[in-house]
Amino acid sequence: MTTTVGRPGSTLRRYRVEYVAGGVGGILLVVLVAWVFAAGNEPGGQVWDGRYADARGLALWLITSISEPQYYAVASAGACLLVGGAIGHLADRKSWKWRGFVQACGTGLWPWAAGSALLSLLLGTIAWGWTLEPGVWQPLFVPLVSVAPAMVVLYGPGRIVGLTAAVTGALFAPPASIAAVDLVCKPLGLPLVVGATSGMWIGALVAFSLVRFLPWMPPPGAWRTAKAADPAPRTASWLWVPRRALADFTEAQFFGNEWASAAMLLGAVVAYAISPSALVYGSGLFLAVLAAQAVTALTGVLIWRRRWHAHGFYPTFVPVVSVAPATVLAFGGTVPAVLLGALAGALVAPPVAAAISRRLPASFHPFIGNVASMSVCTAVIVPVLGLIPGVAS
Repeated sequence: MTTTVGRPGSTLRRYRVEYVAGGVGGILLVVLVAWVFAAGNEPGGQVWDGRYADARGLALWLITSISEPQYYAVASAGACLLVGGAIGHLADRKSWKWRGFVQACGTGLWPWAAGSALLSLLLGTIAWGWTLEPGVWQPLFVPLVSVAPAMVVLYGPGRIVGLTAAVTGALFAPPASIAAVDLVCKPLGLPLVVGATSGMWIGALVAFSLVRFLPWMPPPGAWRTAKAADPAPRTASWLWVPRRALADFTEAQFFGNEWASAAMLLGAVVAYAISPSALVYGSGLFLAVLAAQAVTALTGVLIWRRRWHAHGFYPTFVPVVSVAPATVLAFGGTVPAVLLGALAGALVAPPVAAAISRRLPASFHPFIGNVASMSVCTAVIVPVLGLIPGVAS
């Protein structure tokens, strides 16, 4: 029997490439954060109005969009999120004791998922940026948190998968969200997140239906060479609850890691200290939004802790980026709006998301059920809460 041993030289070269790439990437992220803070955060987050010749505005818009799923919409939070994600990935690769939850739905494919998502955001903004006007918002951030990273997680790493995911996400998610916002939400007075998330699941249904017929795409899930049941998370420790609640702050971007969330929140808090009007579309409601998100994250994890243990994952993050902040913006950040929106979202949105996801075919990523739950629950809960005396300011 012949045993094949890898050549030490090739292994050494591979490690050198990884270290050099990691070092260059780290330097670029530090430079990005420094540039963002030096450039400042524009009041209301409207840093670009669709003029493609405005390269600086476009760059800030892209970085700002990274934190838009949380309603922060501030460049410093977006840049710090990328830094935190890189730290979380490094911690996982090096098996640090405090590495936190594994990113990209527990797959560890963070570089591929994040890279495809960022490319999809860039392509989508270039393709649909013409819909912007001064003072007019459009949900151009949606490719970042929908088709692209979900497709990478389902179909696996690789250039062809990442590029296909980025292109299909940019083609289908933004126009569906823009149409839903302009034709449904604005005429009916619904929170705009309903339209943004509706476009995500509509665009995803189209994209995932089409890619099954592309000859260069592998079978979904085939990249997992060893199909083993995911171990149940260790939910017995009370420390697990705040850790999971913190990670839920960035689950929408397919990060879902404590390092990533802490870095993003740090960037948002620093921006708020410098200019309160820079966050949450200039509403001045950042602290109320943050409080609602914290309450709904902790409450959701506590309520559905057993589901986490039984299934290995449960979509408790859904109200963090939908019902809770939408209620705050709809009713002016009153204490009843913060508490009722957070509690109602934590109680209703996760099981609705799980129920929809369970009914999806294997070739569709479960995130579709999560964003569909965001649409439905926000469209129902926010108007109902508005009927309660004292909720509106």
